Amino acid sequence: MKQLLIALALGGLMTAGLAQAASGPELAKQYNCLACHSVDAKLVGPSYKQVAAKYKGQDVTAKLMQKVKAGGSGSFGAIPMSPNPQVPDADLKQLVAWILAQ
Repeated sequence: MKQLLIALALGGLMTAGLAQAASGPELAKQYNCLACHSVDAKLVGPSYKQVAAKYKGQDVTAKLMQKVKAGGSGSFGAIPMSPNPQVPDADLKQLVAWILAQ
């Protein structure tokens, strides 16, 4: 019985951890993306809606993940985007999926 209670408690903790995964907006805030981007208005860089519209219907997740990691310019004008190599791939994939869903 004691082992069953321990297993149930551990299962509950693991489920709670999954439920606390950061959302796209939380990741954008956490990694300071919102300093240059917003959902629906151009700031320093394009809005996320502009990015989603440009790449609508294209399989560009890997391309955009690389673009965020390496930085660069030219896709939306001459202003360069700073590289962000510190963003873990799992977070980056979720963030890019959220951006493309705008």
